[in-house]
Amino acid sequence: MTFAELFRAGGLLMWPLAVLSVFALADAVYLLVALRAGAVAPRALVRDVLDAVRAGDFAAARKECDWRPCPFSRVALAALDAARVLPHGESAALSSAVEGEGSREAARLSASAQWLLDIAAVAPMLGLLGTVLGMFTAFQGVGGDMVASAKPVVLAQGVSLALVTTVAGLVVAIPCMILYAFMRRRAESRTAALEIASQDLVNALLAGPPRQ
Repeated sequence: MTFAELFRAGGLLMWPLAVLSVFALADAVYLLVALRAGAVAPRALVRDVLDAVRAGDFAAARKECDWRPCPFSRVALAALDAARVLPHGESAALSSAVEGEGSREAARLSASAQWLLDIAAVAPMLGLLGTVLGMFTAFQGVGGDMVASAKPVVLAQGVSLALVTTVAGLVVAIPCMILYAFMRRRAESRTAALEIASQDLVNALLAGPPRQ
């Protein structure tokens, strides 16, 4: 059977599975771009912001963040805003502000990867539903046809077609699970780099000249 024939044999539930596969592919492409090296905490941006903070030029640090938006720049802006209103040397409150924004950025990084896990869970269930409905239809057709009921091959053909959706669900789910594992580890690595850069920024703010 050709792919088109298998798709038609799977019934209407093949369409939701096809949509899930397209969404999973789009999400994977997005994650490859969003989690690429230098997209979360670019080294050049981190260096420029730290140099500006150590020199006491917070306006320049803010300008660098505005020009190059990314997770680190948003954390840096939150740190600069907190440092502006907090007393100099207030390390606990400054660290808390940075950790809060850092947690939100880390959640954004992992949220898109979570979609792959959700698709991996839903796709096999849709495939199983299609198989149950297909088997019900196959048994109902054989039961209503005395000639067909005497031919096990007819029932076997109906059941084999009903299994198409289960196979399709697994074909969608297995790559999603593999991609999720890969993207989750990459997100954890990028989050660790963001945490290191954020802590360096906090140390620079605490060690720098009094803030106005």
